[in-house]
Amino acid sequence: MSIKLKNISKVYGKQLALKNVSITINQGEVVGLLGPNGAGKSTLMKIISGYLPPSEGKAFVYGFDVETDDKKVKSIIGYLPESNALYLDMYVREYLHFIANLYGQKNIKEEVNKVVSMCGLSPEQNKKIGALSKGYKQRVGLAQALIHKPDVLILDEPTTGLDPNQLVEIRKLIKEVGKEKTVLLSSHIMQEVEAICSRVIIINKGEVVADDLTENLSKYINSVEKILLELDEGIDDNELMQLEGVTGVKSIALNTWEIQSEGTADVRQALFGLAVKKGLNIRSLQKVENSLEQIFQELTKEN
Repeated sequence: MSIKLKNISKVYGKQLALKNVSITINQGEVVGLLGPNGAGKSTLMKIISGYLPPSEGKAFVYGFDVETDDKKVKSIIGYLPESNALYLDMYVREYLHFIANLYGQKNIKEEVNKVVSMCGLSPEQNKKIGALSKGYKQRVGLAQALIHKPDVLILDEPTTGLDPNQLVEIRKLIKEVGKEKTVLLSSHIMQEVEAICSRVIIINKGEVVADDLTENLSKYINSVEKILLELDEGIDDNELMQLEGVTGVKSIALNTWEIQSEGTADVRQALFGLAVKKGLNIRSLQKVENSLEQIFQELTKEN
């Protein structure tokens, strides 16, 4: 395993930021960390990275204790914090050379060339960091996280400030990096997490409320099954409502309905049977999956 957290809690004064968080992340996984503002995402990432000690519990990276083996842990982690603090008066290549030297890298010029190319910094590589756009500053932050070839990459809001074209490029880069490294990233953009991550962890008020493969997250909520039905002709809503398992019918377009059913019922066969009985042709019959955004809202809503 790459990351193992055992009953991690963190208290700031009287404020409980994390409560008994236990997570295991295996090598090669790309994991999305989701939660509302103040849920504890950044705190958790800082603890894993060794920048913040837990109040209780233990955190390990590749078997190394983040508190007692902190230098080793930091050598195998690449970390891009949400604030992305940079030396604005340094030139891009100068800064990356400086970071590589701190990590004791050999062939520094070659390594800097690699991350400059990898992170799309070539057009701006000879500028001062302070003169860069927010998007390019974010790329510099990602480059410094990769310069020492870490085994684990922790990214806190990595696409902040990027334009749509840059988003596509950075997402592609993270997916490529994820083939060889363990990646943990936080984001408020659900589409981004769905596009990049194979697994999602959702935390709310300092506790893990869901942890699974992206396609399995629906099991964490009391979901209502939804079916979209399109026929070649109209039919009375009451006839649809009378089918066993149907709990709701809503017309959403001409000859098109959204059919709701109990979470355990699959009413598609009954809908097909009704269409045959009425001599109607089915143009479309498809199940509507719960989106990550819907699941997130359900698990983190205020009671």
